[in-house]
Amino acid sequence: MPDAEVGKKIERLVLGVDTCGPAGSVALGRLTAEGLALLGQVELAGRSYSATLVVAVAELLAKAQTRLDRLHAIVVVHGPGSFTGVRVGLSAVKGLAEPAGIPVVAVSRLAVLAHKAGTQSAALDAHRHEVFLRIAGEGIKTREILAGAAELAGMVERPDTIATCDESAVGLLGGLWPGVPQPRVEPPTAADAIEWARPQIEAKDFADLALLDGHYLRRSDAEIFGEVAASAQRA
Repeated sequence: MPDAEVGKKIERLVLGVDTCGPAGSVALGRLTAEGLALLGQVELAGRSYSATLVVAVAELLAKAQTRLDRLHAIVVVHGPGSFTGVRVGLSAVKGLAEPAGIPVVAVSRLAVLAHKAGTQSAALDAHRHEVFLRIAGEGIKTREILAGAAELAGMVERPDTIATCDESAVGLLGGLWPGVPQPRVEPPTAADAIEWARPQIEAKDFADLALLDGHYLRRSDAEIFGEVAASAQRA
């Protein structure tokens, strides 16, 4: 058996990548019988991902004295969040994973946030007076949507609790859903994503890289304004 394959089976190293939020992170951890042993995590400044992501991955691998081909899996947060951030993260992960044959697990940032807070539902600021919303719970079909004030006010199914990590989501939900507790936690990180994805890794529930795309929940500005411009031209 090649040394790289032996390393994968023994070390069970997992790389995590999250470039969906105002700030991002990459993390390297080892899966053990007790859980995740975090070997390192690097924070990435927003709007710098294309220049810093691959460099940060290289730094983590070097500090752990390991190589890319020894990774057991890569966990990538594929949204919702910044269009540019999501695209940069996915492109980098595909570029790292495909040549080395590394399995990839894609996870929702909302699901990671809910898991971190110990809840089933979560909300993230989506700007424009909207939130990215994960609704789940007993008797509620799990779904993730983009919602503004009108949608939130008219929503019949509401969770018992909803995790948040930013002021804008807290303010919007607090005014419309005053009876729903909002446990507040720090924004989710790449290490949190690895923790959440562990069952999928164990089950070998990996993504098809050819089909892997962003979990955007909102159309891009180019699509929206392109339609507006086309309609104006037809008028």
